[in-house]
Amino acid sequence: MNMPTETSISELQPTLARLRAAQRGKAPDYTQRMDDLARLRRVFKAGLEDMVTAIAADFGHRSRHETLVSDGMTVLAEIDVMRRHLREWMRTQPRPVDAMFWPARAEVRIQPLGVVGIISPWNYPVNLALMPLVTAIAAGNHVYLKPSEHTPHASAFLKSLLAEVFPEDRVAVALGGSDVAAAFAGLAFDHLLFTGSTPVGRKVMAAAAANLTPVTLELGGKSPAIIGPGYSLATAAARIAAGKFLNAGQTCIAPDYVLVPKAERDAFVEALRRAVAARYPTLDGNADYTRIVNEGQFRRLRGYLDEARTRGNQVTALAPVDPARAEAERIIPPTVVVDPGNDSALMRDEIFGPILPVIGYGHLDEAIAWVNDHDRPLALYVFDNDRARVEQVLERTIAGGVTVNDTVMHIAQASLPFGGIGPSGMGHYHGRDGFMAFSKQKPVFYQSRISGMDWFKPPYRGFADRLVKFLTR
Repeated sequence: MNMPTETSISELQPTLARLRAAQRGKAPDYTQRMDDLARLRRVFKAGLEDMVTAIAADFGHRSRHETLVSDGMTVLAEIDVMRRHLREWMRTQPRPVDAMFWPARAEVRIQPLGVVGIISPWNYPVNLALMPLVTAIAAGNHVYLKPSEHTPHASAFLKSLLAEVFPEDRVAVALGGSDVAAAFAGLAFDHLLFTGSTPVGRKVMAAAAANLTPVTLELGGKSPAIIGPGYSLATAAARIAAGKFLNAGQTCIAPDYVLVPKAERDAFVEALRRAVAARYPTLDGNADYTRIVNEGQFRRLRGYLDEARTRGNQVTALAPVDPARAEAERIIPPTVVVDPGNDSALMRDEIFGPILPVIGYGHLDEAIAWVNDHDRPLALYVFDNDRARVEQVLERTIAGGVTVNDTVMHIAQASLPFGGIGPSGMGHYHGRDGFMAFSKQKPVFYQSRISGMDWFKPPYRGFADRLVKFLTR
């Protein structure tokens, strides 16, 4: 694939102006939106193997199956949801009018916002660019996308794909580094969606604030998994391994650490070892295990493990790999760190890699307190067959989303909103919630030929006095 040239900062504003002028001229109607989505689905599906190749080139190696599911199937499914429900979601909604205003009527019209900006990350470079783009297009907006500079081949794939599907005044793509991203965040969009780290999210929100641009921030943080007393450790280990080691842990909603009853801690580690062995007997030449995306991320993760060993923590790699190969190919094996201190880097930072702290707790109240003493997480996982204990966790904690007795599955439900809270984000998208996030719900009130305001006017006496007394009774 020929790598396209980077976008200059001076091009950003004229491109936004072109998108806005075209959108204001005539917002896409139902037929246009359905055609756009159908064409995107057709071209995207035809290019799935090109997508696999591009993402693998960026990561050094990435599991083909994981790419096709996480970056392929998810986008196709979101397009299908939008097309299936679009007519219903676009429909003007009649609303009731208070009795004192009869026979007036009211409605809510669903209209596109205008131009939506999207800044997408590197970990799922196609999914996290196209999922919000699909939603914004379905809502009738034009889109300006800034994909990650850390996955240049995937970004080039996106630019080529979208140029084939959309005219340049409906969807545009800006390529470039952090300087382009910073300038992009400062553009006067009608809405801006950012997916990435919490520190960068703060900068994006500050840049958007200068234009009063509404933002949806999909950030991250430390998503805990709580295992209840007596729950099957084999089941918990298998399901936590599936969510944690997908994409080598480079997933914003991956379980970041596990809280397990102290008496069952070591047995859980052993169950996790067996679960990993069944998935990855070895990492040498294993096509199913994804590499760390770049050298900077690889060194960061190695630094966590070095610190844990220095502190005397139990650090256990759960799958064998040749050390020289691991260094050359940026392989971090699935690794457990037992009871790292709360002041360790592993417990301060979002790990975003295949390292799993396992922490023993004495009573469920202690586990809940641990979660509540930290920033509200993007995801929370509860493994327990006792409904009362599950309800305790759900009622006493706040998280962006929850899966009970599994991991990451809530993100795959089109009927559920996806989004964080506080340091893990703000706003939602996916499905109808995303469609409404990128729409203006415009209230309209239709007055009848008779209006009470015709009689309620200065000088306030007589009828006005009686009306105020009635209204404030």
